[in-house]
Amino acid sequence: MALCFYYGAGSPYAWRVWLALEHKHLRYELKALSFDAGDLKKPEYTAINPRQKVPAIVDDGLALYESAAILEYLDERYDETPLLFPGDIRQRALIRRMVREADQYLANPLEELVANVLYTPKAEWQQETIARSRDAFTRELGLWETMIAGDTLAGELSAADFTLYPLIALALRIEKRKPDVEIGARIGPRLAAWMKRVEALSYFARTWPAHWT
Repeated sequence: MALCFYYGAGSPYAWRVWLALEHKHLRYELKALSFDAGDLKKPEYTAINPRQKVPAIVDDGLALYESAAILEYLDERYDETPLLFPGDIRQRALIRRMVREADQYLANPLEELVANVLYTPKAEWQQETIARSRDAFTRELGLWETMIAGDTLAGELSAADFTLYPLIALALRIEKRKPDVEIGARIGPRLAAWMKRVEALSYFARTWPAHWT
């Protein structure tokens, strides 16, 4: 029975899992959920993820949510496929640290931007609040710019890359809604080149949020 992957378009947390599934060449059934239709609050999904968020997977009877935990599970369950946490113990620790950093220090201001721009009517935008979140996000991007030493974040393509990319992509999506937030101009040359390498992956286009095209 194929693994079931519950996904919401545009969610950076679900997107990282989709990239991971493709990277590992796993067979899966994509279950696309609609935020607008209230799919995440329906009883059949709440039984899988009582927190009513995406992503979630069901694999061989195991229902699992929280994207970072899913990536760890996929690597242990399917360790014969390309790894999301490759390398020796030090490299794997570095990857885990980067995943945690992205979720803690980059995702928090991004979620504030999502709430204050995408989920707030334009007439109610608070410019100072938006600017504070934008500045916190882009300051963190500056630190990530210094972390890149090669083609990927941690020596080999890994969970760190699949975690960071969707967060930045969503921020750039916010910029399309509010151009003067000016996030793209604050992405350094190393990060910009790294993003292009992620976008060149053979499976990347399959994971791009359909409503962003």
